[in-house]
Amino acid sequence: MTNSIRRDVTTSLLIRGEVWKLPSTLEMAWKAMLGRITWLEAECWEVCARQAGRPVTEVTVAGVRVCVVPQSRLEGQGKAEGNRSPRAGEQTPPNARTNRWKSAESKAAPREGRQEGGSVKDRTSDSESQVMAVPEAAKQITSETVGKRAWIDREIWTERMLAALENGVKGNKWFSLIDKVYRAQTLAAAWQQVKANKGAAGIDRQSCEQFAANAERYLSELAEALKEGRYRPEPVRRVEIAKADGKKRPLGIPTVKDRIAQTAVKRVIEPIFEQAFQPTSYGFRPGRGCKDALREVDKLLKKGYTHVVDADLQGYFDSIPHDRLQARIEERISDSRLLALLASWLKQDIVHGLERWTPTGGTPQGAVISPLLANLYLHPLDERMVQQGYAMVRYADDFVILCPTAAEAEKALEEIKAWVKANGLTLHPDKTHVGDCRQEGQGFDFLGYRFEAGKRWVRKKSLMALKDKIRTLTQRTRGDSLARIIAELNPRLRGWFGYFKHAEALEFKRMDGFIRRRLRALLRKQEKRPGIGRCLADHCRWPNVYFAAKGLFTMTEARLLASQSR
Repeated sequence: MTNSIRRDVTTSLLIRGEVWKLPSTLEMAWKAMLGRITWLEAECWEVCARQAGRPVTEVTVAGVRVCVVPQSRLEGQGKAEGNRSPRAGEQTPPNARTNRWKSAESKAAPREGRQEGGSVKDRTSDSESQVMAVPEAAKQITSETVGKRAWIDREIWTERMLAALENGVKGNKWFSLIDKVYRAQTLAAAWQQVKANKGAAGIDRQSCEQFAANAERYLSELAEALKEGRYRPEPVRRVEIAKADGKKRPLGIPTVKDRIAQTAVKRVIEPIFEQAFQPTSYGFRPGRGCKDALREVDKLLKKGYTHVVDADLQGYFDSIPHDRLQARIEERISDSRLLALLASWLKQDIVHGLERWTPTGGTPQGAVISPLLANLYLHPLDERMVQQGYAMVRYADDFVILCPTAAEAEKALEEIKAWVKANGLTLHPDKTHVGDCRQEGQGFDFLGYRFEAGKRWVRKKSLMALKDKIRTLTQRTRGDSLARIIAELNPRLRGWFGYFKHAEALEFKRMDGFIRRRLRALLRKQEKRPGIGRCLADHCRWPNVYFAAKGLFTMTEARLLASQSR
């Protein structure tokens, strides 16, 4: 070991399950999977391991060379090898320097990240010695933890920041984050994400294609505006999307520049809030989705949690109180410039036709930052339900609570009502109810499915939405060939089946029949014959095998294939 290393700071090296104590000037945790190293509690700018036929492994950490004896060598040589004098030109193994390490240990008190007691020689020469415990700080860096962090932008979140995220920061608040937002790398990554989403143009009518023509200049201007505090968001263009029940869903479309800025901020602050979010929340979170939430519901139902509270928050995204939402953001973030940036997006003007107004509550649906803020506002509800012992599954503002008894379900509903009222929200009176989903008529809808009488069906709204799309693609007045129509139908049918394949098989048989009837009616029309394709003659002329030969995706066949064991 070089003499330049301080003796009062130590780090640990784990080689094939055995913990070694090595001096180091570095203190933070970093994951290294090179050579025989499993983990190294150090923030390393350069780590390399090689053997090159020598009896030791050489590891270079931030310019400091460390020599480590492989475990297999120690097992075969024993104590005598540890006392042998090194040959000329041979690296001295760590157990030959035990006395020097002991003297260094005696000068420094034990601390987190450092092993106590014993020398390397003592631990390696005794075959029955136990492996010393891994320091708590080092336990952060495991393969499971690294997998959960795969979505985090490592250009922003360094290992030092990730370690602080795991261990907690002083006052539980994060400072000085705005400089990470206006970095060129952050904005470039945010632009790529916005570009991939292919969103519509905002109030300035600048599309992603137009922005891409001068992306470098626009990003530079945005970075300067954010850095100097001159950035001001443009108004949000509101459009309305028709819902299955005939109502309209408002959707806010920010400009491309605003979407990039929001994406950059989200990449910076999302890990802070994700660290605290409960596992009962599945909506708009990295590594989680609708299917995960449905699996959890199915698992709870099989365990006997059949009395369900089906709750719906009325106009949730438009009714979140700004002051309370900002207070919850300030519980974790103390960067005044970043807080002001988030507040400006909450109060963005909304333009709809000739109307323009400033919202007093809510977050616009369609904004990049809205799902994260919506999850943050409902996070205390998640915590409360977990503390009360309720099995809750939430996807954004849609959630269910599954209970083993009716009395417990009623009590859970009262808890929800109390929390919702105290936090300025409202439960939908017609869509919130309690029932035993084993009974006919007491089921519940969740994420497109209908759970009722021990079976899982496709929700009526989801069925109608697919049928409307099929009707649009199979209009009898359409002049395209059958092959082209089927080519347009198949991707939609495959995607729909991929999500609803766990529904009852009868649903797919009915949908396949509806699709073939629409195609038969279209073929009749092309022959200038009226009719809707239901007569026996049409079935005989264009049987099911006819459409299968043309390549039409059949859900019934796909269901049978998916049900087979692999």
